[in-house]
Amino acid sequence: MSAVMKNVVALVTGGASGLGRGTVERFVQQGAKVVIADLPTSKGKDVAEQLGENVIFAPVNVTSEEDISKALSLTQSKFGKLNAVVNAAGVAVAFKTYNFNKDLPHTLESFETVIKVNTIGSFNVIRLAVGLMGKNEPNQDGQKGVIINTASVAAYDGQMGQAAYSASKGAIVGMTLPIARDLSSAGIRVVTIAPGLFDTPLLQSLPDKVRNFLAKQVPFPQRLGLPDEFAQLAQSIIENPMLNGETIRLDGALRMQP
Repeated sequence: MSAVMKNVVALVTGGASGLGRGTVERFVQQGAKVVIADLPTSKGKDVAEQLGENVIFAPVNVTSEEDISKALSLTQSKFGKLNAVVNAAGVAVAFKTYNFNKDLPHTLESFETVIKVNTIGSFNVIRLAVGLMGKNEPNQDGQKGVIINTASVAAYDGQMGQAAYSASKGAIVGMTLPIARDLSSAGIRVVTIAPGLFDTPLLQSLPDKVRNFLAKQVPFPQRLGLPDEFAQLAQSIIENPMLNGETIRLDGALRMQP
């Protein structure tokens, strides 16, 4: 159990599955108290019940100001404070800018949805959560809280059909430093993780042949990343006060091909 983490109250968006759930599970194991913020239709309530009294579920759509405000009120009433946010909620579509075989352009609606959930949703959570964080007593470094965002290697080397997803994740990378600068006077750090290919429900739904092919694209270790490895980095970011305003690739040296 981590001496730092046992004093942490964290809110994890997308915490009912994938990288978010891996983060919730690790944080709880390390002594933290966690709020799972996920869609009402998610398994968030079941996950919270499985993990015990130090975990609660807040049904949210990350793009809703009302939902996030309610989740923050629940966090304060249940745990009394908020020290860390991990933005792990996200969606993706796969569609080329123009499908010449079907004579169809990428739909504007799907592009907007990905940007709204991944980029605007992350910013919505940040802008509201830091108000509660700012009420914390500063530690010896003057720190009051930590924001951890999730981008993707697609922010740098997006593949064909990833225009919307890459744009949304590139925006998260782009806003990391200015938000860190905005919040520095309040003692709140902002760091982004850009994961590569991870063993999440999305990839678990693919045939074994495809999963094995993807794993072999990773130079080393030649496998899919584990959600706990993402969570381990998130924990390290919380524990290391000099990490700020940076995006960290977590990808086994993967560089995506077209």
